[in-house]
Amino acid sequence: MTTHAAGAVLWRPTADGVEVAVVHRPHHRDWSLPKGKVDPGESRADAAVRELAEETGFAAVLGRHLRTVRYAVNGEEKVVEFWAARAGEGHFHPGDETDELRWLPPAEASALLSYPSDREVLDAFTARPADLRTLLLVRHALAGKRSEWEGPDSERPLVDEGRVQAQHLVALLARFGVEVLHAVPKTRCRQTLEPYAEATGLTVHDAPELGDGAVARDDGPARATLAKLVAGEATAAVCAQGDGIPHLVRVLAAAADEPPVAERDLTDPPCRKGSVWVLSFTPAGDLVAADYVRDAAV
Repeated sequence: MTTHAAGAVLWRPTADGVEVAVVHRPHHRDWSLPKGKVDPGESRADAAVRELAEETGFAAVLGRHLRTVRYAVNGEEKVVEFWAARAGEGHFHPGDETDELRWLPPAEASALLSYPSDREVLDAFTARPADLRTLLLVRHALAGKRSEWEGPDSERPLVDEGRVQAQHLVALLARFGVEVLHAVPKTRCRQTLEPYAEATGLTVHDAPELGDGAVARDDGPARATLAKLVAGEATAAVCAQGDGIPHLVRVLAAAADEPPVAERDLTDPPCRKGSVWVLSFTPAGDLVAADYVRDAAV
């Protein structure tokens, strides 16, 4: 049996750089990064943000995925997903789970942590700048088969399963603090983002330059749009298609100053319907990390 958990390196900026949150758990008598078990029906991203709030008292917005940690507990495997997470509003209140919180520079936090695995996660965090820009590339959810649709392909809608996928994306996009929405002007792409748009009051802007055909002809306008979104202050999500997204991930990775941190092969990026690529950039627009979310519900 495998137990799934989620947590994060919770950080906030300081005059000299950043500091991170380390919590003391009286039951375990240890110092650790905030983390906890995934509840039934909860996604790992949801669990990470919830556990941060419960153990530290702070709201948080997720950034890049840092590491998957596996270890044995009482003969069973435990798998913990860790993200970087920027702290929002909040205040720590001591409780049964955590009775002390310390905000420390990363080096001091590492020295205090009780477990090597937590120190390795913190090392992964410090290996890249903390203040990165996030861009989410969303593949449209499941639509009806083209051969069974009599109307124009641009108007082919989502099927019931695709609408469920679009609903699951609402929570995921919220965890990353998405405030700007763009979509290829096809019904299935717009419908994929509409539940989040309705939940937040945001507008879905048309981005025809991100369509498969447009990217295949000339990817310059698509790359320019992504660069503009990365340079903006707000986190953006873009819904596009199954050929354009892998192409853009490949070219962005190839153009990076150093190979981006990724668990997937960025020369052959997967792009399942309803999936998301979470891309992390420096303010100058250099891709430093790429995380593939195959299923927003998990």
